[in-house]
Amino acid sequence: MANQIAAGEVIQRPASVIKEMVENAIDAQATDIQIVLKDAGRTLIQIIDNGVGMSDTDARLAFERHSTSKIRSAEDLFSLHTMGFRGEALASIAAISQIELRTRRKDSALGTRLVINASQCLSQEPDACPVGCNFMVKNLFFNVPARRKFLKSNQVELSNIIKEFEKLALINNEVEFTLIHNGNVIYKLSPGTFIQRIAALMGRNIEEQLIPLSIDTSLVKVQGYVGKPENARKRNYLQFLFANGRFMKHPYFHKAIINSYDQLIPTDEQPNYFLRITVDPQAIDVNIHPTKTEIKFEDEIPIWQILAAAVKEALGRFSAVPAIDFDTEGAPMIPAYTQGGGGEMPSIDVDPTYNPFKQSGGGAGNRQYHRSDSLSDWEELYKNFESKKKTDSTPDNTPSSEADKNADEQESQLLVQSDYSMTCLQMKGRYVVSPTKSGLMLIDQHRAHVRILFDRYMKRMSNGTFVSQSILFPEILHLSKTQVMELQEILPSMEQMGFSLSDMGHGDWSINAIPAGLEGVDVKSMVLQIIDSVENGGVSVKSKVLERISLTVADSAAIPYGRPLMQEEMDVLVADLLKLPQPHYTPDGKTIINVIPFEQIAKMF
Repeated sequence: MANQIAAGEVIQRPASVIKEMVENAIDAQATDIQIVLKDAGRTLIQIIDNGVGMSDTDARLAFERHSTSKIRSAEDLFSLHTMGFRGEALASIAAISQIELRTRRKDSALGTRLVINASQCLSQEPDACPVGCNFMVKNLFFNVPARRKFLKSNQVELSNIIKEFEKLALINNEVEFTLIHNGNVIYKLSPGTFIQRIAALMGRNIEEQLIPLSIDTSLVKVQGYVGKPENARKRNYLQFLFANGRFMKHPYFHKAIINSYDQLIPTDEQPNYFLRITVDPQAIDVNIHPTKTEIKFEDEIPIWQILAAAVKEALGRFSAVPAIDFDTEGAPMIPAYTQGGGGEMPSIDVDPTYNPFKQSGGGAGNRQYHRSDSLSDWEELYKNFESKKKTDSTPDNTPSSEADKNADEQESQLLVQSDYSMTCLQMKGRYVVSPTKSGLMLIDQHRAHVRILFDRYMKRMSNGTFVSQSILFPEILHLSKTQVMELQEILPSMEQMGFSLSDMGHGDWSINAIPAGLEGVDVKSMVLQIIDSVENGGVSVKSKVLERISLTVADSAAIPYGRPLMQEEMDVLVADLLKLPQPHYTPDGKTIINVIPFEQIAKMF
């Protein structure tokens, strides 16, 4: 029972098993680690390494709780040189799965084969096996059905495994890694430098987007790469911070890196970085969280300053900070004025009679600059402005009977009913304000359009009336391994909606067609947003996937905040919204309509 409780802390999903066991293989000095999966780890997780292996006695004791060979006393916790140290992981894994272990030491002629079922040792016998360890974890959570029930779909669990794999493979670039899922080789990584491992995991183009960083002080050593400001991303940014070979999440140090990009990237974007911090093991405490991703530093403030200075220095050394352009070739000639014509400036043609500060017409010698004689554009603009002004000042008092009918139908369902005898107003480029019979109605224009487009897309989906629109110059999109697997999972649903994408190899995908009516939308950003929304939502049912895709497309195509709307556009937006069966909320539950009752308005006065 104690082991199963601990399993709730350490082993949350298949990715947790892989993290713990690969770290054990690294501690065992393995140079080649293979990970074999079936059904995203539900059925099988096999870890094969060529490390030092274990003796018969150690193999049996390794599955006992708090049994570890990495520390010998509590004081060793303050000078850790290994990834694991508690001796809890194998006991926790054995408590909620069926394990088969084959292991042999280099100096032993025979190894041992151990079979464990839910912490119960079923058999242990000699076995002819290679040096190292071969762990087979079968039927994860078979005896904890509640935990197994709450596992996500295979694609989500595999995505989490790949993210954990990337963290382990990045920092251990001298180790050869292989990841196989259902017979398909996802990764085959050869030993190499840190930048070679980054390129192998994140794509061949990432190397061109990074700036090297290296600083060595008596307190801390920081090495790695930071992204160029022009390659900052709104989503899918790559941010990896390691301390003494261990991945960590440290908001304080993350803030130091982000602050170094101040005034270089937009506030809604994030830079990429891959940084390795090396400090004295006695100056950190990793025994804070069960997953060991939170680390306490003894000298946080000095390290913060060193890290921030190192990032700024790297950005400045590689001219990431924009420079002032002093090139005057082709620049317009600026007339110079000298009082009385004094001074010699042979390179500039100076007119001693020209005085830009003197009133025009004050002398025959003064130059006078006149407006162009071609005023047709300005006159046309003025005419349009006057005609629009007259049109806007004349309220439309003759609404269509159809609009009245639709509004009346909504009266029983809505507390709001637009008074079409009054025109709508736009406020702050975000809200549409309209008087109603019960008060003042405020509508979020973007969310309202999202709701309208979503319902429209879902109706087309049910009728099978989606039409594709080919892109004249197809967009090329580079995806990570995780994103490729997510895209392949949802590609049939996207094609049903009108998308057309083709695989060009090496993670590159060509976007050939999109649903009709999405002109002006950032196609690459929209596809990435679709992948993210489905991945984060963890949905696998086809209808739910279609809803996610429709919502993402509607959000991309909807009226953006800050766009001015004409009177006709606002009228149509309000009318279309009130025709819907659920106009109050977006499909993801955000409020669209708010009404300020007349009683509340009266109280204000």
